[in-house]
Amino acid sequence: MGILSNRVERSEIKAGDHLYTWRAVYTYSHHGIYVGGSKVVHFTRKKDSDPSNPDPDPLPSSCLTFPDCGFQRPDSGVILTCLDCFLKNGSLYQFEYGAHPSVFLAKLRGGTCTTAQADPPETVVHRAMYLLQNGFGNYDIFENNCEDFAIYCKTGLLPMDDPGIGRSGQASAVVGMPLAALLSTPFKLLVGGPVGMATVTAGMYCAGRYITDIGVRKDVVKVEVEGLASHLGWRESGGERDLIDLSEQEVVVLEEEEQLDGEEESRRKRRRMI
Repeated sequence: MGILSNRVERSEIKAGDHLYTWRAVYTYSHHGIYVGGSKVVHFTRKKDSDPSNPDPDPLPSSCLTFPDCGFQRPDSGVILTCLDCFLKNGSLYQFEYGAHPSVFLAKLRGGTCTTAQADPPETVVHRAMYLLQNGFGNYDIFENNCEDFAIYCKTGLLPMDDPGIGRSGQASAVVGMPLAALLSTPFKLLVGGPVGMATVTAGMYCAGRYITDIGVRKDVVKVEVEGLASHLGWRESGGERDLIDLSEQEVVVLEEEEQLDGEEESRRKRRRMI
């Protein structure tokens, strides 16, 4: 595994691998799950997204190699493309799972590895193909992006308390660098010169990445892909998956429980009268 990322050859990859490629001169990376047959399932914006909100990873208008390249349901951001269209002439990299903490902290870029363990390849491919047909919610560059999609497919893990924080190492790195610089400011009197400040900032940046890694966090649960929609509060409405008002849902559940308690109490009274 490299310090920056793990470059691989096409002959080395297999179905169930989490792949990524760098975009815009290493500014960001795009992630997906290799499902075999030179096909990748990945996550981007829906076809009917707001045109004023540009697609972070637009795809070629046509593919001459695979006729089904670019398959995407109208109400979903999950898409199937060939490996060439996924890479867009970029290099091929493989995301690392089960990374030792020392290896994780040594990585200079977020979004290249996690300490979490991966599930079997057949499970990973099943999740990716299921989500291709059923969607993965709305794309959000910080809270629900392509790396989040690939990590879920590989691990089945989701945070319970705040699903929008900590799944994506790439997003955590973007937020973590300025935050590390801000938090390290009080230490400027304790270190000598700019080199010391840079060391403290880098240390806090790496520590921040580590504590938000999904393999380290304690507030994660394993969610079966078939129950993902209900876990995240999605519902089918007019062909689109919308967020359920969880507060209303909780009220309905409480009302049903109260009704059941009342019926049970009535049965007990009848038994005492007999």
